[in-house]
Amino acid sequence: MSRFEPANRREFLKATAFLAGTSVAAGLAIARGAHAAGSDAIRVALIGAGGRGTGAAAQLMSADPGVKLVAVADAFEKRAVGAVEKLKKQYGEQVDVPPGRIFSGLECHKPALETDATLVVLAAPPGFRPLQYQAAVRAGKHVFMEKPCCVDGVGYRMLLEANKLADDKNLLVGVGLQRRHETRYIEAIKQIQDGALGDILFLRVYWNGSGIWNRPREPGMTEMQYQVHNWYHFCWLSGDNICEQHIHNLDIGNWVKGDQHPVEANGMGGCTARYLGANRGTGQIFDHHFVEFTYADGTKMYSQCRHIKGCFNLVNEFAHGTKGMAPCSGPIGQGRKADRKAKPKTKSVGGHQQEQIDLVAALRAGKRYNEGHYGATSSMTAVLGRLASYSGKVVKWDEAVASNRTEFPKELRWDAPAPVQKDAEGNYPIPMPGVFAPV
Repeated sequence: MSRFEPANRREFLKATAFLAGTSVAAGLAIARGAHAAGSDAIRVALIGAGGRGTGAAAQLMSADPGVKLVAVADAFEKRAVGAVEKLKKQYGEQVDVPPGRIFSGLECHKPALETDATLVVLAAPPGFRPLQYQAAVRAGKHVFMEKPCCVDGVGYRMLLEANKLADDKNLLVGVGLQRRHETRYIEAIKQIQDGALGDILFLRVYWNGSGIWNRPREPGMTEMQYQVHNWYHFCWLSGDNICEQHIHNLDIGNWVKGDQHPVEANGMGGCTARYLGANRGTGQIFDHHFVEFTYADGTKMYSQCRHIKGCFNLVNEFAHGTKGMAPCSGPIGQGRKADRKAKPKTKSVGGHQQEQIDLVAALRAGKRYNEGHYGATSSMTAVLGRLASYSGKVVKWDEAVASNRTEFPKELRWDAPAPVQKDAEGNYPIPMPGVFAPV
């Protein structure tokens, strides 16, 4: 039996104090010694071997031939084994993962962190991210973690503590908000911040699409296994689609605002189409959200995300200023509106690949590099929006951050009670605006 007991602040700070004396020196030794001159292997452990985790591991190996995958862990053994086989075919000797370094189970991160990997990829369902990130930093590992980095205020506070410890130990942290590494966004947002649109009046951000996968229950699965298997459809695991997917667009809004966060949000949303027909009783998340975020200076960010077929689709971000408006995915042409014929000044290989190139380059050079700070802020921004749309109330940032509301299980066992249970009609509870308490 395994049991998850979130570390309290005193325990965490005790561990931090123990390491503080040698933290920076140890971190520099890892970065500049183990990987000096681009010749030595960067040993990687993958934790969470689904599509995005396998993709991130592949992009790390594509970024540098000295990157070696040495361990793979996933809640489900079949998925871990499949990832090793797939990556081995593509990358050959860069994949050195014998059966003894393939781990499975709800706490598979623990043995993976005991290997000699120096960099870990965290791509398990987002609900596990704060726990696994904290453990990786304590273990002295550099980290690349997928977004979102948390799904509630409890997880956000864990991120803040782990980010500080990563800085103290000079551990490098990358976050899968790949737009931050795309030339078109970098150039456009620099122009916006340099005044190309004048003073920013408001922002509009969208991820409206037709939907995502819904995995069927497999024979013999416990309820916990099913929920982890179909993780996108449970708030304790994904944070809902506003966190899991729309975070990309919310992050752009925060970036435009100089990585500030909203101070409050109000919103609306619901679930009208996602769990009809064959999908009845398969999950509990909304299929549409609309949120109005307010920053400290009064600037608004209007946010839409939707998973319903037959509606208009749009995935983009727009800034409106006193001199005009433009998409944040620019670059911005001359005058008051976006010049859609304008081309980026430099070519890009795409954000997913570039974020790994940038992380490996920083690791090789021994540079300080921690994207965990804006990763945490944007993740909590998405959480704030979800709490607003679930409740239908105005939710303050400080109240959401301080909240101890969490559905993460205390016992991580396949046969432990799952955090969400079906009602008498076979449906999972879906939050009801006006009834749901946000904090």
